[in-house]
Amino acid sequence: MRVRHKLRSLAGLAALALLAGCGAGGGAATGPGSANEPARGAALNAEGTPVSGGILRLSMNTDPLCLDPHAISSDVEQIFGHILTDNLVYLDEQGQPGPYLAESWQISPDGRTYTFKLRQGVTFSDGTPFDAEAVRVNFEHMLDPTTRSPLAGPYIAPYRDSKIIDAHTIEVHLSVAYSPFLDVLAQGWLGLLSPKAINETTPAQLCEKPIGSGPFVLTGYTKNQGVTFAKRPGYDWAPPQLKQTGEAKLDGIEVSWVGQDAVRFNSLTGGQYQATGYVPAQNAAALKNNPEFVYANVNRIGLPYTVEFNTSRAPFDNLDVRRAFAAAVNVPAIVATLGFGERQQSTSYVDRVTKYYDPAVKLPGFDPKLANQLLDQAGWTSRNGDGYRTKGGKELAVQWPVSQAGTVSPIFDLIQAQVKSVGIRVNIQLLPSTQVTTLRYAGDYDLTYGVWHTNTPDVLYIKYASFSIPNAKRLGQNTSHLSDPQVDQWLDQARQTTDQATQQKLYGQVQARLAELVPGIPVYDNSVLWAFSRKLHNVSVDTSHGTPLFTYAWLEK
Repeated sequence: MRVRHKLRSLAGLAALALLAGCGAGGGAATGPGSANEPARGAALNAEGTPVSGGILRLSMNTDPLCLDPHAISSDVEQIFGHILTDNLVYLDEQGQPGPYLAESWQISPDGRTYTFKLRQGVTFSDGTPFDAEAVRVNFEHMLDPTTRSPLAGPYIAPYRDSKIIDAHTIEVHLSVAYSPFLDVLAQGWLGLLSPKAINETTPAQLCEKPIGSGPFVLTGYTKNQGVTFAKRPGYDWAPPQLKQTGEAKLDGIEVSWVGQDAVRFNSLTGGQYQATGYVPAQNAAALKNNPEFVYANVNRIGLPYTVEFNTSRAPFDNLDVRRAFAAAVNVPAIVATLGFGERQQSTSYVDRVTKYYDPAVKLPGFDPKLANQLLDQAGWTSRNGDGYRTKGGKELAVQWPVSQAGTVSPIFDLIQAQVKSVGIRVNIQLLPSTQVTTLRYAGDYDLTYGVWHTNTPDVLYIKYASFSIPNAKRLGQNTSHLSDPQVDQWLDQARQTTDQATQQKLYGQVQARLAELVPGIPVYDNSVLWAFSRKLHNVSVDTSHGTPLFTYAWLEK
């Protein structure tokens, strides 16, 4: 066995240190060192003498419709996870896994066995003690097919079983060496729930009322309206990295879903809310220049905002059509139009801050002439009366289901107009978010879109490994349905190796291969924009997600 502090290098886990770089089309307002990008772990607006009391009113974007962190992939859990639950580990300011509910751990030389020593005296809010059995039940819950976990389950997919050594020591066995294991255990989606609640309630009931051990307790949830949390009396097991102990300062947190960008911004500046987890990019400048607010724009590890092709069906099962579509889209112009100086143009299938990001990999750029050549090459040589290409009497048209919840991004209309110039019709389908989700997991679309944030380069496995293609048993996130044996092999090897040089080579090869296969169009790097009133103090920057952490935040009287 090796000691804990050596295991980080053995595992080859992703560092969270921010790398330099501003995109060609995204403006220079974001990026490390900019005034509004605080360091991970930093406490913002920390001045003043803390006082207890008060309810924080927080606006969020979209209700995930389930609050079981193991059963959803919503980014809401990046904030909620550390309100309601605790994790086994917490990353420090350098991105290294540190103690939390696990006080220490050891890893076997083959990387397949993790032995955790657990903190004593911790309880869930229903009174159930936190112990080795609780950890075992949580791992089993994440992988239970009935949970249909889209994220927590895949993140610990190599988990095989656990052996309880004693009440506060557990030996976790993996089927293969899995280098991202400790990192993912720090994420909000892997917060630990009461084993009593897991065992004695249905999945639907757990979605409505998950029970954790965190600094706040869920007291109310009305779908599509909001969530309320109350301070947990007696809480005293926050991660040491926060350098504070004891109960939360706030009496509670009231969360409202505010989908419309303009409403969310105006209700923040108007004082209805004291914080928002989603600042619209177009309103960032106003908040930066307003002395009554603190604004943060934090770059994140993972997949950039990407327009994805469904490669499993026509017309995007044809590589030439995918390359043509990508060449017809003017990404720099889109980022300049939509980013308002707050976004950086993507240059790869991972964000720049992701470990093993390879700047040598080049994405194909805007080239309408090439797009037309490729479409001719693919046999789409004729045009109908509307100017769209046809082949065998069939129009080259693709379906793009888009959620109508909240503010609909103009990116869809921009891309629709740009590809029309080369003869591709894009039918944008504005639908309820639940219907879009249903279509997405059924594979019934031609285009989809989104970002994927995690805290390791293993995001490439989540998004592009064949294992991650959604099916009846698993809500995987390979929504491009890419299935490439070479990509699968490299990603599997990267997960299993403990050598960082080998990992760097493998992840670089995957990025280069994706640039050839064109499963999507990376548009801009994913950063999280949030803001809060200066009457709210001591808001920390979460080290895994870059989101606001309210454990010891306090409100002026």
